[in-house]
Amino acid sequence: MSVRHVDVAIVGAGPAGMSAAIAAREHGLSVVVLDEQPAPGGQIYRNVLGASPERMRLLGSDYAAGAGLARRFRDSDVELRAGAAVWQVTPERCIGYLHDGFTQELEAKAIILCSGALERPMPIPGWTLPGVMTAGAAQILVKSGGIVPATSPVLAGCGPLLYLLATQLLRAGSHIAAVVDTSRRSDLLAALPQLPRALRDWRLLAKGWNLLAELRASGVPVYLGAEDLAIEGSTVAQRFRFRAGGRQHTLDTQLVLLHQGVIPNTQFTRALRAPHRWDERQLCWVPDRTEDGELRDLEGIYVSGDAARIMGAAASAADGTVAGLAAARRVLGATPASDASIGAVRRRREALTAARPFVDTLYPPRCRVPADEVIVCRCEDVTAGEIRRHVRAGCAGPNQLKVFTRCGMGPCQGRQCGITVTEVIAAERGVVHDEVGYQRVRPPVKPITIGELAGIATAAPPSHSPLR
Repeated sequence: MSVRHVDVAIVGAGPAGMSAAIAAREHGLSVVVLDEQPAPGGQIYRNVLGASPERMRLLGSDYAAGAGLARRFRDSDVELRAGAAVWQVTPERCIGYLHDGFTQELEAKAIILCSGALERPMPIPGWTLPGVMTAGAAQILVKSGGIVPATSPVLAGCGPLLYLLATQLLRAGSHIAAVVDTSRRSDLLAALPQLPRALRDWRLLAKGWNLLAELRASGVPVYLGAEDLAIEGSTVAQRFRFRAGGRQHTLDTQLVLLHQGVIPNTQFTRALRAPHRWDERQLCWVPDRTEDGELRDLEGIYVSGDAARIMGAAASAADGTVAGLAAARRVLGATPASDASIGAVRRRREALTAARPFVDTLYPPRCRVPADEVIVCRCEDVTAGEIRRHVRAGCAGPNQLKVFTRCGMGPCQGRQCGITVTEVIAAERGVVHDEVGYQRVRPPVKPITIGELAGIATAAPPSHSPLR
């Protein structure tokens, strides 16, 4: 099959991907965006162009603001390949993806990876029981089809999304059993030095305050400083147990929604062997990139938005614009005007991330290194205790652990356990995370059958008309 050539190929149609595509297309470049979903928006703006006014009201002004960006993207003459699952990106800037049952290939002068974020695993006792979901998964159901829980959920963990989802469910008519927050008053004291800088983005802080006020006005119980979290039940979730305020609490519930923040989705950058470092503030791996988003040692490949570091939707859109302009400069050549344009958007991006250190300090994820009996790798049923036993026997890192336990080799390819494995090993060895490293990621980054791979030779040429 012949390989198609384009100026810029973008993986992901969330805020960063859409903004990058618009910026590159405005410079006259041929741009193709690949995304698994049927419409643009990513996870944060999922189904935003198809949402009813009532759903817009339920999900709030931040979600509704994404409709404008999605419409600009739709009208930009950018080609969107919806329903495309990217399974390989090479250092030579070639992308392999699955679409309509066939594998196809693109070669680009510049590639921008906008694969977004993953919810951080929250491995507590009982987290693998039926009736336990992530808060992000519950929010996807609301955005995609207006589906809300039929039972009263307990929302547990920390972070802004926990409170955002709680208010969205309340607006939709749901009854919430409780919000159980692991954040402590000491976290607020630790975050206060970051407050003056955060006030540059006072609108974001005001939105957070309004969410808290709306939740408290509803009468939903909110427990702060929770610890020793556990979900109990023989075959399904039945109770949620925790300590808060010096007391033991047990709540009857059949639905627990867990969340303790998000982390960059580094599957593509890992598969490319790009250098990564452990971010001590956000407690996750981030790819090493330039201020314009280009990966170190990988010329012409950029990573943007939450896939680079957690920054939120508005900042991700600005970051995508920076990457799109940088890609255009690479293809067309640098000019003083292009440098000035990138500089202006960089400054906007920094303003939109001003509150991030405050938020990161206020909501530190605490359920990261589980007890021995807790399952870490859900695909292969590997517990934290098994990992520790192999470390004591001499296992130094995640890749060696694969040999002993198959941890990280299941269908999720380490997405649900990778960061926890690093943290368990680092804690057991008493070393920094950078010394432990991360699981080696190899293509295919997304599952692909032998039949689909063999279809390369017989796939019909794709239609290249933009999707409107």
